[in-house]
Amino acid sequence: MFRNSLWLAWLALVAFAAGPACAAPLVSEVFYDASGSDDGLSFVELWGAAGASLDGLVIEGINGSNGSVTHTLVLTGVIPADGFFVIADDRGDGASDVAGADLVRDFDFQNGPDSVVLRDAAGVFDAVGYGNFAVGDVFAGEGAPASDAPAGSSLARLFANGDSDDNAADFVVLPVPTPGSGELLPVPEPGTSTLCLLGLVGLRARRRRRAG
Repeated sequence: MFRNSLWLAWLALVAFAAGPACAAPLVSEVFYDASGSDDGLSFVELWGAAGASLDGLVIEGINGSNGSVTHTLVLTGVIPADGFFVIADDRGDGASDVAGADLVRDFDFQNGPDSVVLRDAAGVFDAVGYGNFAVGDVFAGEGAPASDAPAGSSLARLFANGDSDDNAADFVVLPVPTPGSGELLPVPEPGTSTLCLLGLVGLRARRRRRAG
């Protein structure tokens, strides 16, 4: 029921949107808790416009208990033709067990409540917080937190290229992680004009955060 309502809302927006494709980079999937050791298995997947440079961007892990930065991943490279860029954990020898990894970095994000933030020196592009945040905890995501995925499962966007600035609405738990793939749920993704409208709304909000 929720999926159908969300899709109808996006269809309604199409009537008011027009123009070429546009999108800022988004965190599209996060896998932080493997069954057993996380070494070489954790990953963060980004979605963005093909050919867009990621130089100057970083991904930060934010500790929900005190707001400290647990990891800072410096990004390099460009978004490939399929729109998906996968940053994978180093298993200890400079390589990763994540299939199709585009960039390997050494990290192990904590289980929830925590957040993963995509930013540059000027401010935040995207953020996802997950888990049950208690009073006094630091939520660095957008809207309300997404669920804390159980071991072996990942958090992924309902639509890899759609952002309502509400983690609880945008992210679902996937029993089987899908790094480098947009085949999340059996419903079509929003069209180009809708993405432009959502992208402009998101960029406008991000500019306000940067200006503040």
